[in-house]
Amino acid sequence: MAAMKPRTGDGPLEVTKEGRGIVMRVPLEGGGRLVVEMSAEEASNLSEALKGAVG
Repeated sequence: MAAMKPRTGDGPLEVTKEGRGIVMRVPLEGGGRLVVEMSAEEASNLSEALKGAVG
């Protein structure tokens, strides 16, 4: 049986390279995490889009 862990959004944004992909874990308000797996090209496109939005 799996250990019960609290589902909280507390904690930092995490980005790790796993195999050929990049995995981003974003804490959500209200608990849980959004987990997104992307390629290096997609991560680069996301980086540019975020830079444009921030200014």
